[in-house]
Amino acid sequence: MRKLIYILIFMLGASVQGAYIKNLVHLDGDRDNQLVGYGLVVGLDGKGDTTQEASTAYQSMKNMMLNFGMKTDKEIKAKNIAAVMVTADVKSFAKNGSRIDVLVSSIGDAKSLQGGILLQTPLKGADGNVYAVAQGSVVIGGFMASGGDDSGGANGSANVQQNHTTVGRVIDGAIIEKEIPVNLLKNNSIDLNLVNPNFVTAVRIADCINKKFPGSSQALSPANVNVIVPEDYRGQLTNFVAQIGTFDVIPDTKAKIIVNERTGTIVATEQVRISTVAVSHGSLTITVAEESNVSQPEAFSEKGETKVVKNATVQVKDTSKSFMMLNEFPTVQELTGALNQIGASTRDMITILQSIKAAGALQAELVTL
Repeated sequence: MRKLIYILIFMLGASVQGAYIKNLVHLDGDRDNQLVGYGLVVGLDGKGDTTQEASTAYQSMKNMMLNFGMKTDKEIKAKNIAAVMVTADVKSFAKNGSRIDVLVSSIGDAKSLQGGILLQTPLKGADGNVYAVAQGSVVIGGFMASGGDDSGGANGSANVQQNHTTVGRVIDGAIIEKEIPVNLLKNNSIDLNLVNPNFVTAVRIADCINKKFPGSSQALSPANVNVIVPEDYRGQLTNFVAQIGTFDVIPDTKAKIIVNERTGTIVATEQVRISTVAVSHGSLTITVAEESNVSQPEAFSEKGETKVVKNATVQVKDTSKSFMMLNEFPTVQELTGALNQIGASTRDMITILQSIKAAGALQAELVTL
């Protein structure tokens, strides 16, 4: 039987530590931008797209050759070329000449991008403008090798593949050609968007900033805090954002228990409380053992035959525990201590928590993954 390992994790709040505001929010306007482009990967050692006049790689290669002043009416072998889509995420404040990684994904029937070179590929934003240009060696983090024919198909004598070979990355392969504008200051104020929207946390952030800059901050919603930039800092927005980002705030969290039955993991916040409830835990163990014996006639006996006789034994062990009474609204620490006293394992705790929730005594959200 597969042995299951269960882990119990509880976030106890005996000593609650504050968090920097910069780790709880992100500035409105400070965001990533996605780029995409179409390109060709060459030098694939016969593992590229199938040679067909209607194939994307075939047509793209003919167009590329025309751009270099070469025209041919003969069939072109394109097994070393693959048509790919190139994608990238650009961080805010990326400057001209900065380099970013790009992801290269085959869109044809290429077997592998191993050893390929991405040709110069313009990367466009959602507005259709080119913001970066990508080119370089494709790293796939795996390999494909085959014996027999070069195609690596069913006719090959052997095929070996490690990891996914039709998606790769070009490290620092794209150069930023056009900066993406970032506008943080609007009407002499900035907006702080909470990573985890929460009414209490938003109010605490506003109160914390107001202690240093009175009347400057207001919680507009559980997901947004507006901060008016003081006149002395409007020419030094970077210094102002850096300063308020280091203020300590104790974030509020909901009473929640996360249960993953597949891995046996339980995660609970400190705010979990339980109403008065009685819990009884018992275990019933049934053991079935089967033993085979050989029965054969005595020596030189004229009658009788050898047979295999199976004997089965069944043992039942019932271990019952008494009821454990939990006081009104115990903490998570008290709950786990009480469950341990009645002999509950982590696996049993999952079932017990679900039963307490069904009884209406668990004052927390129970999420089962």
